[in-house]
Amino acid sequence: MNTPELMARFNAKYGYAPTFVARAPGRVNLIGEHTDYNDGFVLPMAIDRAVSIVGAPRTDRMVRLDSANFDQTDEFSLDQHPLEASKVHPWSNYVRGVADAMQKAGMALTGFDGVMWGDVPISSGLSSSAATEMVTTRAFGAAAGQPVDGVRAAQLGQRAEIDFVGVNCGIMDQFISSLGKTGYALFIDCRSLAYDLVALPQGVSVLVVDTKAPRTLAGSAYNERVRECAAGAAALGAKSLRDVSVADFERQRHNMPDLIAHRCAHVIYENQRVLDAVQAARAGDAARLGQLMNQSHDSLRDLYSVSSTELDAVVDIARAHVGVYGARMTGAGFGGCAIALVETRHVASLHDVMARDYLARTGRTPSIYACAPSDGASWNVV
Repeated sequence: MNTPELMARFNAKYGYAPTFVARAPGRVNLIGEHTDYNDGFVLPMAIDRAVSIVGAPRTDRMVRLDSANFDQTDEFSLDQHPLEASKVHPWSNYVRGVADAMQKAGMALTGFDGVMWGDVPISSGLSSSAATEMVTTRAFGAAAGQPVDGVRAAQLGQRAEIDFVGVNCGIMDQFISSLGKTGYALFIDCRSLAYDLVALPQGVSVLVVDTKAPRTLAGSAYNERVRECAAGAAALGAKSLRDVSVADFERQRHNMPDLIAHRCAHVIYENQRVLDAVQAARAGDAARLGQLMNQSHDSLRDLYSVSSTELDAVVDIARAHVGVYGARMTGAGFGGCAIALVETRHVASLHDVMARDYLARTGRTPSIYACAPSDGASWNVV
């Protein structure tokens, strides 16, 4: 749905016109998977698919939000303490969680009426949850007529997902959704929150393939991986795996159980791959960037055990195609999406081959689209 359609739905739902529109994008991560909650490095980009809210402030402390995706309306009072999760409308808990986090941070919120819709595929690994959290921060900012700091918004979204939704996530997804920039990936240090823009090599595109093998992050092995990494850091005498060099790890890995050593190996080597990928991108070296992406996927599959039959199929098909520099799963895994770094002139043929061969291998019909780096979250008066 476009903005005029959302505004018309708002008018039909509430009987008056909205005054603001807020937007926040999903993301793909080029490299740096499962490093963010280990205080490591990541290289994501915001994509040109987003979650939007059209709305208007209320004179009371109620929030009424109509989801056009689910055709459901949820409402809650900002005066409810503690703010409770909804069992009837679980999609609304990302909104409720952000409201809870913002108020606990001392922010004065204004109620609003809104209509929300997004074209970020749900449970696909493109961070529809973070996009929902970030668009919510901007909607509350718009309702109160106050700017929202991008870094602070990302931190509050992470708190909402950890404390309210129950997923022990890192900050990458919220950070890139909040602070993305058209034309650039974003190199993020997940400990210091320092970040820098990184342009992709010329003449390449990122093709995203949704495997249509859904995953529910809160119910997956994600939290288990967080615990395994914490155990590994403790065994290595480090605050987090970010603090362990490749050389130090190799000296000590024989003292650890094999499973924990495998988890640590992925994260520690992946951090180095991100640093190398930033150098490759800045040098315009698409071949080296693609090689690092390939290594990342193989590590996620073999050491971190978060790939799947469908994700591996996408990667195999992409790597065999002319003009593809590299391919890997993106997101937490266990299903969802994979990406390919491909020469732009070969995007159309890869799209066709992927659609045909993936269906033949898995029996699933994928969604395939080329994505461009997009701006992060914002709100505007309408």
